[in-house]
Amino acid sequence: MLEDIQLTRRLLEQFLVVADERHFGRAAERLGMSQPPLSQSIQRLERGLGVRLFDRGPGGATLTAAGEVFAVDAQRLLDSQSAAIERARRVAAGLEGDVRVGYVSILSHHYLPGLLRAAAEELPGLRVHLHQDSAVALAEMIRNGTLDLAFLRDPAPLSADLVSLDFAVERIAAAVPRHHPLAGAEAIGLGDLRDEDFVLPDPTALPTLAHQVQLACREAGFTPRSRAVSDDLTGLFSYVASGLCVSLLPERLRDFHVAEVAFVPFAERSPYLETTLVAIHRPDADAAVLRLLELITRRMAG
Repeated sequence: MLEDIQLTRRLLEQFLVVADERHFGRAAERLGMSQPPLSQSIQRLERGLGVRLFDRGPGGATLTAAGEVFAVDAQRLLDSQSAAIERARRVAAGLEGDVRVGYVSILSHHYLPGLLRAAAEELPGLRVHLHQDSAVALAEMIRNGTLDLAFLRDPAPLSADLVSLDFAVERIAAAVPRHHPLAGAEAIGLGDLRDEDFVLPDPTALPTLAHQVQLACREAGFTPRSRAVSDDLTGLFSYVASGLCVSLLPERLRDFHVAEVAFVPFAERSPYLETTLVAIHRPDADAAVLRLLELITRRMAG
């Protein structure tokens, strides 16, 4: 009858040391134990397996055919166990695993490449999966656990079940058609646009930016005259490129290098002429998310 036995790490290590030394006395010395308990452990292992692993003689111990095969498998078991332990520790430390990241479309051009490069350099064990959507949809996906981390621009006030981190601030500039009289100016006042037609952010889809545009124009002494409304930044950008109107847009959009649009900075400084980039996550975010956030604040801010 086979003896019930647990193939513990210690037992497998003892067997492999005897197999390597081919001598119980030397193996016991190497393991820091006396020989009788070691011999008993190997005998118990053999009874549990139902096979003889060693041929014992006056000169030492040699592996049987079954012992040779078991030595290979025992080493594989130990290696797999070590790898599993190390991987679990790396995942718990945020050094390995999958992170699902959402973003609003415009951020993909400037900020996401930097994040992906930084993650590849410093956290090569992380796999970052990207998803683009609206700010409202991304916030809900964070809330229900579909995404782990999302990057938004000036989101509407977030509920208490989400955590937000401001990681960059951009100035808002005047976006005008290429042939507009102000296109080549070094800087203008917002009041210089008082007689222009505007494409305005939709208050439902882009509430913060829509509110800021109204307040900034009011501060400059006028109400913007609406020619069109768009529910995302690419739409605002496209209307300006058409030559039909002007808009107020984050100056980073100049990186798109669209020939039909010119960006002109404002001479005045105003809190209404700034846009904030925000990272959001759940309060129980795992270590990988927190490591990515640390990368953002250290390498991407500003």
